[in-house]
Amino acid sequence: MKPDSVIARPPMAPVPRITAEAFCESAQTARAIEAAARDRRMERAHVSVHMGGLAAALEAFCDTPTPNLIIIESGASRQELIVQLEKLAELCDSDTKVVISGEMNDILLYRELIARGVSEYLVTPFGPLDFLAAVSGLYSGEHSTIGKIIAVTGAKGGTGASTIAHNTAHFIAHDFDTHTAIADLDLGFGTAGLDYNKDPLQGVAEAVFAPDRIDENLVDRLLTKCAGKLSLLPAPATLERTYDFTEAAFDPLIDILRTTTPCVLLDIPHGWCAWSRRLLVNADAVAIVAEPDLANLRNVKNMFDVLRSARVNDAQPLLIMNRTGVPKRPEISVGDFAKAAGVTPAAVIPFEPKLFGAAANNGEMIAELEPRGKTAELLKEIAQKLSGSNNLRKAKRNLLDPLIGRLRGMKAS
Repeated sequence: MKPDSVIARPPMAPVPRITAEAFCESAQTARAIEAAARDRRMERAHVSVHMGGLAAALEAFCDTPTPNLIIIESGASRQELIVQLEKLAELCDSDTKVVISGEMNDILLYRELIARGVSEYLVTPFGPLDFLAAVSGLYSGEHSTIGKIIAVTGAKGGTGASTIAHNTAHFIAHDFDTHTAIADLDLGFGTAGLDYNKDPLQGVAEAVFAPDRIDENLVDRLLTKCAGKLSLLPAPATLERTYDFTEAAFDPLIDILRTTTPCVLLDIPHGWCAWSRRLLVNADAVAIVAEPDLANLRNVKNMFDVLRSARVNDAQPLLIMNRTGVPKRPEISVGDFAKAAGVTPAAVIPFEPKLFGAAANNGEMIAELEPRGKTAELLKEIAQKLSGSNNLRKAKRNLLDPLIGRLRGMKAS
């Protein structure tokens, strides 16, 4: 599947810790389900694939409890399928969900199956992502929001990844009119509070260090409202304690943010540990920020290799080249960097110390200092590529521009 088609899909929530058993009639369907079972979003689920279709399922559950989810491929006629499903219903536990797949693309069949308690019908052949979307939908249907998780990190310390992340979140919230939360996960040295000119007393640390009491209400209280539709979970940026986390330490927080906020941007500090790798692998979109030197090139190649192999059903990360063209600094050209890394940069941001320095010192975004500048446009393009959003707010403003211009002219006259 091409990366563009992956990006075009809406975000899918991870499948919870369930047991699923599939009974297939064709090798193609079995391969699709097995491939889906290896996806990052199915890591909590235990999936077994068997051949034999509905007959094998009836035999398997004659004297054993049914799992949380049963997937059955059947080429039977409508009437035969209904009769066999009624037999299966007698064996199923009350909380077992059933997904049927078959070649018939028939709305009447679909309605009959739903009326008899079948949770979903998939038309064969289907791919791993089609199966993932169906199963994810079964267990996230109670949530009105399935937010997109975006992770931004640097290929090396000091590449400006946090600055890119903070400005990207600003554009997603303000120009693409999307409720956005940014979580600063550099707990000891994070700069999100400084960049947004906020100094809240609580933030991401209170959520991570209180896993037993974390819920939607707690996260909502910890979020600091910035201008418009942007909210912030800042880092404490204190060194009174060390910040050592287990691999899944951030999972409860991410799960809640995903179901409450349409877009969640994670500012992940440079490093390579179990929890940072997990967040990068499990994000819906990833951006890696690099500068044009040899150490960054080596790290970009290594990071892309790991993430590509761990995210086989996702678009590859975006590479953002930052601080290019520093006077008197020996650099690898962007073209040579891209060729050696095997990645075409999604954006190339030039070295502008005056602009970025003023923004950092004043607690402002680039869009607030130079809204029509080239750098602002580059950051907006990054925001669009990562979020997949359309510039709705800008379109609305453009439609009103002629009217506003006439009114100003009348007032001046």
